[in-house]
Amino acid sequence: MHDAIEIRRLRVSTHIGVPDEERASPQDVWLTVMMVPSQPWIGLRDEISRTIDYHQISIELEKLASSRPRKLIETLALDAADYLLGNHPLARVSITVEKKILPNTECVAVHITREAL
Repeated sequence: MHDAIEIRRLRVSTHIGVPDEERASPQDVWLTVMMVPSQPWIGLRDEISRTIDYHQISIELEKLASSRPRKLIETLALDAADYLLGNHPLARVSITVEKKILPNTECVAVHITREAL
């Protein structure tokens, strides 16, 4: 059993897509992030400094998504996982990126899970 925090379907604006025309204008994608902290919540004592500040992470993910254009949603997922593992005390992170792009579908989604080294 692992403690975890989930941010579900955070809408971020980014320039993303394979054709240049698609990347020309920002579009919304949705991120779902499941974070397993490196320390369990035992001894948390109701103090935010002892857990993952999900509000701060949501702000950081919005900035990361808009920081540069990308062709692939897979790249955004990898960038987000690398960033979170490198900047927060996490043992594991799972990222889902959803993009509304194909007709007759709700969305296309990619999923990755990475662990801290």
